[in-house]
Amino acid sequence: MIVATKLHIPRVRNSLVSRPRLISKLNEGMDTKLTLVSAQAGYGKTTALSEWVRQCNMPVAWVSLDKHDNDWAQFWSCVRASITECVPDFGLAVEPLFDDGPSMTLEPAIAVLLNELNHVFNELVIVLDDYHVIETPTIHHSMTYFLEHLPPHIHLYIASRTALTIPTTRLLAKGELHRIHMQDLRFQLDEGIEFFQDTTDLALSKEQVTELFHQTEGWISGLQLAAISLKQSDNINATIHQIRGQQQHISDYLLEEVFHHLPDSISTFLLETSILNRMNYSLCQAVTGQMNCQEQLERLVHLNLFVIPLDDHRNWYRYHHLLSDFLQQILFRTDPEKWIQVHTRAANWLEEHGFDEEAVEHYIEGNRFADAVRLIEKNLHTLVQSKSVVLIRWVSALPENSFAEKPMIELFYISVLLGVGEWKVAFKRVEQAEIRFLALQGEMDDIQWNQVMGNLYFFCSVTTYLQKDLERTSGYFELVEQFVPEGSLFQTMGRNRYQGNDVFDDHLALINDLHAAEAFLLKWITVWENKQEYPFVGYLYASYSKLLYEWNRLDEAERYASKVLERKDMQPFARILIHNYTSASRIQQAKGDPNRASQLLTQLKLQIDSPDYDLFMLGVEAEQACLSLQQGSIQTALAWLRKCGLTHTDEIPMNRIAEYLALAKVLAACERSDEALYVLDRLNEVLFKEDRLRDQIKVCIAQSMTYQSIGQTEAAYLHLGTALHLAEPEGYIRSFLDEGPKMQELLSTYLKVQIGSLIPDPKISLSYVKQLLKALDVTIEEKLTLKEILTEQEMKVLHLIASGLSNKEIADRLYVTGETVKFHIKNMYRKLGINNRVQALQHFNSFIE
Repeated sequence: MIVATKLHIPRVRNSLVSRPRLISKLNEGMDTKLTLVSAQAGYGKTTALSEWVRQCNMPVAWVSLDKHDNDWAQFWSCVRASITECVPDFGLAVEPLFDDGPSMTLEPAIAVLLNELNHVFNELVIVLDDYHVIETPTIHHSMTYFLEHLPPHIHLYIASRTALTIPTTRLLAKGELHRIHMQDLRFQLDEGIEFFQDTTDLALSKEQVTELFHQTEGWISGLQLAAISLKQSDNINATIHQIRGQQQHISDYLLEEVFHHLPDSISTFLLETSILNRMNYSLCQAVTGQMNCQEQLERLVHLNLFVIPLDDHRNWYRYHHLLSDFLQQILFRTDPEKWIQVHTRAANWLEEHGFDEEAVEHYIEGNRFADAVRLIEKNLHTLVQSKSVVLIRWVSALPENSFAEKPMIELFYISVLLGVGEWKVAFKRVEQAEIRFLALQGEMDDIQWNQVMGNLYFFCSVTTYLQKDLERTSGYFELVEQFVPEGSLFQTMGRNRYQGNDVFDDHLALINDLHAAEAFLLKWITVWENKQEYPFVGYLYASYSKLLYEWNRLDEAERYASKVLERKDMQPFARILIHNYTSASRIQQAKGDPNRASQLLTQLKLQIDSPDYDLFMLGVEAEQACLSLQQGSIQTALAWLRKCGLTHTDEIPMNRIAEYLALAKVLAACERSDEALYVLDRLNEVLFKEDRLRDQIKVCIAQSMTYQSIGQTEAAYLHLGTALHLAEPEGYIRSFLDEGPKMQELLSTYLKVQIGSLIPDPKISLSYVKQLLKALDVTIEEKLTLKEILTEQEMKVLHLIASGLSNKEIADRLYVTGETVKFHIKNMYRKLGINNRVQALQHFNSFIE
């Protein structure tokens, strides 16, 4: 649930100082993508943007961010909801992705959001206030993608105390970044004079205002605090002289002065309510026990005491961060018992009114861990699906013993850690959980304990699988069978949702040893395939079908892919269907039925019924683009390139390797080879670092084909040799064969060069190259002659070298220049794998023999 006040544009006081220079500066941001309003606390960032919004006559989507938005799904849900305030029905396609989707959707979900923004006809401003509270890397990463692809009629304004953690150099170079700095926000002297003359009851001289202005350096909050302090002062000149030093010192001094002179009823109210992120009279009443809370809030506003109304009806308020931070420090330091009491009271009220997430925060601060655990358990499914970062933060803050008797919280926590890529932390939690859960035997009902242990052993199997230890994974599967023969609930949880990490579904993306994978997959397919309701086996069908396909055992591969299509228990699971339909399509293309191959992918798009349909389609459409290239339909692939939203300069995330490989192939086919090779080089770096052998091989093959297409034969041979070296031990075949006649040509010439070379590449087995060529129906000539390797002119040069002639004599004999002779010799050396005339003579003699 998104709190409505987060989307309200903060109200501006009627007594605001007019600031035409700053408004004009903010207007300039309408010519750029991003306007960054950056300054420390108290410089009026929110006030300036609020006043600008009031004057700009433009639809504005506003989000007031806080620490609860430090979750990817929550953050983007707020952005979507704010836009909906301006554009009714906006984001219907993306809503389920943000409201319920997992935290790893990343760029694909943002791509859907951007597509919807493209259909917003008028200019739109999006304001993100207090962006400095956002610390989650995935949010910064997706914001980078969002900014790079933001339509020109959408303008983003970000207010932050700190510099952005997202890269802005490219935006600045393109003139798409506009900065509002601290010096732009601070009052100028004339504005300071106006502030004291028109918005306070103080009769200060120009000299006194000038001294205050110089002491605070135009810092707006400093001047506001000074005005409050001076109203209570018996000696204005003395007080003015005491206001000096750094901003923190000034604010601490002034807040102390202001707070010291307040009536006890107000100071107590401020201390006890300072823990609240937002408040209304009812919540304040529950926390303080005072019955006149609305009057207190209005009184604070009247005193200009850093209280900000959050809506036009003055129902909800919040304190300025300077004030709340100051008050919380006092309360925590001076009265720890009251600190716990007010947090507990706040949590009780928030829970009673349905604000469970905020209630958990206060229960934890108030050391009411059992209540925090109770609410976490109540909302566990929602937290796992869309609040994973929040769940991680809460569980990390709770003492271990607070949920020792709640094993499902631990299990869901582990599932979240695995889902967001915190694998090392998950491995450690699994080890610790096994010790604790074993100790629960006898304390829990046997059936319940078996369920807990079976689910835990499933996670043990996941962690060992991620460490590529199939033997231990198999051992844990045996324990899963022992404790929950019907299967773990986590085996299919979220399987109809986009996760974006293929390693959990496509086992060959992670496991490098295909022979070990075959034994593992066959064993567990045999165990599970006869169970009536066991959809988890569908992933194994898909992986085994892909493995058999890679080994060119097409009939067997087809049989395993078709098993999924025959089983009803697997039909609701998009992630199972995608891998099996993809495998089936490739098989049909390889068997010479391109129409059926295309139909299967079209059928897949109709078959998927998931809230994340658009995200799944990104991968399916990339597969269709690759199929189009195989079938010679470059125009279809080019149409995909125009709409896919990918560019060769994008940062490449691990969850989109297949899409970027498709991008590289299509770019190469469109004769954009430099861009294709740039993508492939970076793919290779990522895959090498992550030790992903299968996709490394595919990238090396794509590199070799791209270099061949632009006539760089040596580079093509180099990358082909790397692919062959990596692929031979595991028996890869189809990855080469699927490149068609061009691969046949490249392998044939590569084999001739290797056979004809005095120093062939020792890493490459020629028998493996011949095996691939035979699979391509190429007849292999076991003995190649020099005439098959060298051109006619190169043969003449070699004969003359063997006769002992110099380069000049060869040039004279052949009626060519010396440079031409050098060119032929260089080519001859390359083809024969030699470096000098002695080796050339040896080579010539060996062929004569």
